[in-house]
Amino acid sequence: MSELIAQLVGVGLHYKDGPEVFRGATFDIEKGSFQFLTGPSGAGKSSLLKILYLGLKPTWGTIHLFGENPSRMHPSNLPLIRQKVGVVFQEFKLLDHLTVIDNVSLPLRVQGVDRKTSHQHAQEMLEWVGLGNYLNVYPTTLSGGQKQRVAIARAVITRPQLLLADEPTGNVDDEMAMKLLRLFEELNGAGTAVVIATHNPRLLTQYPRPHLEIKDGTLTKSASPQ
Repeated sequence: MSELIAQLVGVGLHYKDGPEVFRGATFDIEKGSFQFLTGPSGAGKSSLLKILYLGLKPTWGTIHLFGENPSRMHPSNLPLIRQKVGVVFQEFKLLDHLTVIDNVSLPLRVQGVDRKTSHQHAQEMLEWVGLGNYLNVYPTTLSGGQKQRVAIARAVITRPQLLLADEPTGNVDDEMAMKLLRLFEELNGAGTAVVIATHNPRLLTQYPRPHLEIKDGTLTKSASPQ
């Protein structure tokens, strides 16, 4: 039996004074799985990812992460769950007052890794995404595509058990998008479960993996087009 990283049962979301976003979302994320999350703009893809990394509480239903029910955990224990999850945000969320290498090494520093070691790992990650010559520059000098790659390097530096990426190829050209997907595949091959929210149909055809689709408030799971 496959090990479950996450399990959602009957999860729904309704913002106060707003419409219902989605309802009855039930699915599992197994260890080492790779799937896309699709749907039209505004369907709730980003909101579903936020629920998975505990940035948002569902209105209904239950969620388990790594065998734990976060709603029943003491708040002081939630960071232990979040440390197992890497997140690539659509808006990057880089810290402009830190250099690129300090941004990428930050998750390791939070975990208590010393500066020298964390910088060594961060340099490896930045070379991995093609930014080895940008270690000591600041995010404000980078293009959108470069910021995206920094954000990806930061998300994967701790080798998370679950990687959630919100439109990670939205700010790069097709060639770089394919390269980033290969990087995600490498991480997945090492055992990380990957969920990528995207509206790019080319990714689904070139990487035929299962995908979750949110449409009209309902979530379904199917195989990607061949």
